[in-house]
Amino acid sequence: MSYLSKNIGFLRKERGLTQEQFADELKVSRSRIGSYEEGRSEPSVVTLLDMSKFFNLPIDVIVQNDLTKANNSSFIDIGNHRVLFPILVDKNNENLIEVVPISASAGYLKGYSDPEYISQLDKIKLPFVTNGKHRAFLIKGDSMLPLKNGSYVVGRYVEDVADIKDGKTYVMITLNDGIVYKRVFNQIAENNTLLLSSDNNTYTPYEIPINDVIELWEFNCSIQNEEHDPDNLKINRMLRIIQELQEEVATLQN
Repeated sequence: MSYLSKNIGFLRKERGLTQEQFADELKVSRSRIGSYEEGRSEPSVVTLLDMSKFFNLPIDVIVQNDLTKANNSSFIDIGNHRVLFPILVDKNNENLIEVVPISASAGYLKGYSDPEYISQLDKIKLPFVTNGKHRAFLIKGDSMLPLKNGSYVVGRYVEDVADIKDGKTYVMITLNDGIVYKRVFNQIAENNTLLLSSDNNTYTPYEIPINDVIELWEFNCSIQNEEHDPDNLKINRMLRIIQELQEEVATLQN
């Protein structure tokens, strides 16, 4: 069964758009949008691709699943796949970003799948953060210097672990370690794990099973409420130089 016509109307209304506004976004006529929503015609493949990009949802999700059941939810379960939904917007159709403060970190591990819990999180608007579902997490500790303890990392939700980019930083929601922010290296093909590395080289890299990762958020930007401490930056740079020298010596010895 195709839920396409129902979903088009539902998603449009969730974004607070009239048929005419949505038609303008897709560069089609308003009557064509009305025809899609009433089931009198179906979008072309090109238009479906445009809708998929606009709503940040896979085409098969829009066609094969009744998304109205996800109303007021932060995600919808599709088999073993979790798709975050919807992207929250304000009255001006600008994205809103949920904020997970330190006081809510423990609760987030229990409530990440609870729509009511997610709806109660504070929200911020960052006009320069677009293209995807984002969430802000408060980071503890000094393992990712020069990012300070108490900084916020704004991450873009990653649906598929196959999209992990080696050496990029991610906020991960994990079964055993809670909320973790690290530089990630993909070892899934080798041993079904991720290698997590800190930018502060006093911390030893470690592996976690990919099955322990509940959510994955790719770094977009950080928000810090203090100035950088020049001494911290110098120390971190020195640690990097020492590690690079150690790696060069190890290479020469081999």
